[in-house]
Amino acid sequence: MMKLLIFGATGGTGRQLVEQALMQGHTVTAFARNPAGLQLQHPQLKVLQGDVMDYRSIEPAMRGQDAVLSALGKPANKTGTVRSEGTRNIIRAMEQTGVKRFVCQTSLGYGDSRKVLEQTPFIFRNIIVPFLLKKGFADHALQEKYIKDSQLDWVIVRPGNLTDGNRTGEYRYGFAATDKSLKVKVSRADVADFMLKQLTDNTWLHKTPGISY
Repeated sequence: MMKLLIFGATGGTGRQLVEQALMQGHTVTAFARNPAGLQLQHPQLKVLQGDVMDYRSIEPAMRGQDAVLSALGKPANKTGTVRSEGTRNIIRAMEQTGVKRFVCQTSLGYGDSRKVLEQTPFIFRNIIVPFLLKKGFADHALQEKYIKDSQLDWVIVRPGNLTDGNRTGEYRYGFAATDKSLKVKVSRADVADFMLKQLTDNTWLHKTPGISY
């Protein structure tokens, strides 16, 4: 069992990470700007209030952890740099405290996974992505650059469109972006399931596996 620090713990995927990690017997520290948003109690859960944009609140939470998971973010159509700058602060704290394993959720649809957008509806790929999601995708891209430039043992998990479906355990990952059989969607519960498996599996170390149905 491991001591895990989870960022973005009050979001959809983050909450799934917390719940599933506790079910697996891990000791969890949930880092949240608004701890009341988690509404979860467990003997092996500690909820810390903090802001990822404030490095000083991250380093104390990092000490003594075995690994870090991040589902950090805000709606992709919102501006801001919480993904990139927040992640840069997380990386700095990990490097300062010697924590090595970092599993981070980003998104399918940019970088070497951009071709997957060809399988989405016309309006989504030609209007929503270039106009409404442009800044969010740019922040994700910078977030990934900071991770790849780090000295950490990282895995970047890129899910398709997130749903609130159940954890099925039946999803695809590590596929080519040109795979025409993808549904380009996946439940947050299944994303959390895959992310937690990356804590002890080196198959995707220093890689960016997509995950979808």
